[in-house]
Amino acid sequence: MNTEHLESKGLNGQKENPDLSLTDKTAMAKLRILATTDVHVHLLGYDYYGDQESNHNGLVYTAGLIRQARLEAPNSLLLDNGDILQGSPMGDYEAQKAANATDSSVSVEAGSAAVAKSTGIHPVFKAMNYLGYDAGTLGNHEFNYGLEYLQQCLEMADFPITNANIIGVADGEFSGRPLFNPFVLLDKPLKCEDGTESTVKIGLIGFVPPQIMQWDRGNLEGKIKVRDMLETAREWIPVMKEQGAEIVIAMVHAGYEDLPETPYMENAALHFGQVPDVDAIVFGHAHKLFPGPFFEGKTGVDNLRGTLHGIPAVEPGYAGEHLGVIDLELERENGKWRVADGRSECRPVYDTAAGKPLVEPDAELARLLESNHQEVLNYIRGAVGRTTGPIHSYFSLLADDSSVQLINDAQREYTRKQMAGTVYEGLPVLAASAPFKTGGRYGPAHFTSIPAGGLAIKHIADLYNYPNTLHALHLNGAELKEWLEWAAGLFTQIDPHSAEEQPLIDPDFPSFNFDVIDGVDYVIDVTKPARYDAAGKLIHPESNRIVSLTYEGRLVGAGQFFVVATNSYRAFSSELANPGGQRIVLASTEENRQVLTQYIRDTGTIHPYADGNWRLLPTGGQPVITYLTSPKAVQTAEHWEGLHFEGINEAGFAKFRVDLDQLKPKKEE
Repeated sequence: MNTEHLESKGLNGQKENPDLSLTDKTAMAKLRILATTDVHVHLLGYDYYGDQESNHNGLVYTAGLIRQARLEAPNSLLLDNGDILQGSPMGDYEAQKAANATDSSVSVEAGSAAVAKSTGIHPVFKAMNYLGYDAGTLGNHEFNYGLEYLQQCLEMADFPITNANIIGVADGEFSGRPLFNPFVLLDKPLKCEDGTESTVKIGLIGFVPPQIMQWDRGNLEGKIKVRDMLETAREWIPVMKEQGAEIVIAMVHAGYEDLPETPYMENAALHFGQVPDVDAIVFGHAHKLFPGPFFEGKTGVDNLRGTLHGIPAVEPGYAGEHLGVIDLELERENGKWRVADGRSECRPVYDTAAGKPLVEPDAELARLLESNHQEVLNYIRGAVGRTTGPIHSYFSLLADDSSVQLINDAQREYTRKQMAGTVYEGLPVLAASAPFKTGGRYGPAHFTSIPAGGLAIKHIADLYNYPNTLHALHLNGAELKEWLEWAAGLFTQIDPHSAEEQPLIDPDFPSFNFDVIDGVDYVIDVTKPARYDAAGKLIHPESNRIVSLTYEGRLVGAGQFFVVATNSYRAFSSELANPGGQRIVLASTEENRQVLTQYIRDTGTIHPYADGNWRLLPTGGQPVITYLTSPKAVQTAEHWEGLHFEGINEAGFAKFRVDLDQLKPKKEE
């Protein structure tokens, strides 16, 4: 193993533990690992989309749990598991501010120090430095604004960042060496159970899904390569042990899937429980809670103790709503510490049932971030246009709605103009977008909700909360249908003759993959099994949920061609949207949000509508179909037929019974 990179990063030459007096006897100690993941720039108790106070997430609240957990334990370590730089308007604003500073006043050669001097410390690192993080790793969304911006931001951290499976470029060639610290060794003071003091050498190693090369191809192609996470772990962890690591913590920005290990798999957290010498696992990416109800009965899981294949592990959700806690029991024999036992839990900042926070926000942290907060408020309140009616996503998974319609109208108009004068001029232009905010794993507040009146930047971010760029694809009718079949996997299979309650939406299918394609008309038959699963794998080749796919009143032919406007994420991440990866005919540098913003500015006043180009086929029979949405949807439901409110569930969602045979908007009087 070439260790030149390790030496350059100061990872070699660590001194041995000095407390030799303990080498001839057994010592016991406790080590608490505190973890956050997928914070997504949710630092303050503020909803920038709704421009209002919020007290159910944010690091100012997580800080209270961190303080409490530290007081309970004699030895603790605070870690972050990635996805910290993107996910709220504050993240977008900071990236835009840095880009403007680089363009106007700071040369690229001047580097991150000059950018930081011009723009100030990124609020994420203001917060994390203040809270005293010991280490962090990278998530996939760290790369959304480009590699250069990421490297500038990481220079602002007062703690080490580790990633082992990203390979850098040297002199135009891939070096074979990790671009970042492949691992970090920390000499951690320990207070032992008998009152004596010791030191434990903790090894931290981080991983990111290889799929970032698809998701952010435009930012990363030719600059890095990404190795398989598990293969990389099996290579580097022995090096960590050779260099004295006694306790190894894997920081895995990947979720749990009950699938056999395969090369370059995205959600590999389960299999880290079987990697030799891993003592604890912090994972994330999927925004779930482990241990928690979702994992009950899953392969390799002890949901009571919080272990994966017997290894203590934690996944603390999203946006600082929970703090992950792993408690390890350590014992020292023959001069080395090892893990004797361990368990984990997720601690919430908010009591959903009682409707109140469980901790007070950290006032000093809020004060540190106040200037950043005011800058973001000024940014999000910038005027764009007006809307004559409300725009929301409460029922966007039941029927065509205005939130997706507006995005697709903007994308189609932009793409038509871009196709003028090309060989694709004259082809039908369609547009694909998904309802991004539909509750689910993000909770009952995660819905687009824009009132009638002025439209500002905050509303654009509420409609489209990813920094994707607009891309367009050249597809035939057969390929278009397969894309829609994949999207239709969002729905569970409904048995029209069952008297049992049947949830309509599959909770494991993210709504950002439920693409609505405007410009064609189609019907979805949810009584048939899904043709594809959430990952796009063909599971029922005999099934066809998409029926009556038409363009301008005629059935779409398999060989009929279209241009489909979409986003960079979809263009690079899905074989179903971009077969063979070779169908891109437009790769704009304009963000989809900027396209939407300009469309609204040009239009001036928006009259929200949905053209109803897709619908769910009536099921017949009398199945009890249920749908979960925002509590704010209760009054809006009065404008629909076929919806019956049944109350607020324990998670805070409004529960509706849906009659698909009757479902349609009521006609205005």
